Amino acid sequence: MENFYLFIIMCILLIILPGPDTAIATKNTLTVGKTGGLKTALGTCCALLVHTSAAILGLSAIIVKSAFIFSVIKYVGAVYLIYLGVKTLWSLRKKEEVAHADENNKHQIGHSSCFKQGFLTNLLNPKVAVFFLTFLPQFVNTESNTFLPFLIMGATYTVLTAIWFLLYVYSIHQISAFMKKPTARNTMESITGAVLIGFGIKLALDKAH
Repeated sequence: MENFYLFIIMCILLIILPGPDTAIATKNTLTVGKTGGLKTALGTCCALLVHTSAAILGLSAIIVKSAFIFSVIKYVGAVYLIYLGVKTLWSLRKKEEVAHADENNKHQIGHSSCFKQGFLTNLLNPKVAVFFLTFLPQFVNTESNTFLPFLIMGATYTVLTAIWFLLYVYSIHQISAFMKKPTARNTMESITGAVLIGFGIKLALDKAH
């Protein structure tokens, strides 16, 4: 492995850039609470471990080289993001019904889906597979066995992502008192829903190379 400290710096810069994972974590922290945000982050990290394993086994290379497989995963991921965005916007019209619903049941349902949303949003983004195959090899000697270096770097990236989302979710939770105001909450949910739809459209229009 080469330039590991540079790798860590680059990872941090890439992780803090807003993306679909950040949008999902924001939405679930605001609508479900801190636990929802943390479960979303856990789902994202589990998906990153899957991407790491796929890169080590060479599956990511197949996805990147196959235009058909790449397109299928890309469009499924795009549709899922758009679905989450539309669902978020639509939920704003159901506030009165939700207000009279059982609060504990609402949180239980929300918590159960947060992990799945975080996991699928990251897993169904083929750009992550492209990232792992193009970014990680720059820090290893590809002429030697890359299994252990890829494993270490994938785990490092996942841990850094977990730390970032832990800080991010707690920060969002701390300012959530202001978000409790109906106008501010509805505005944030509207923005988040629109952002998710935007990310879905962007993913659908992106090319493999």
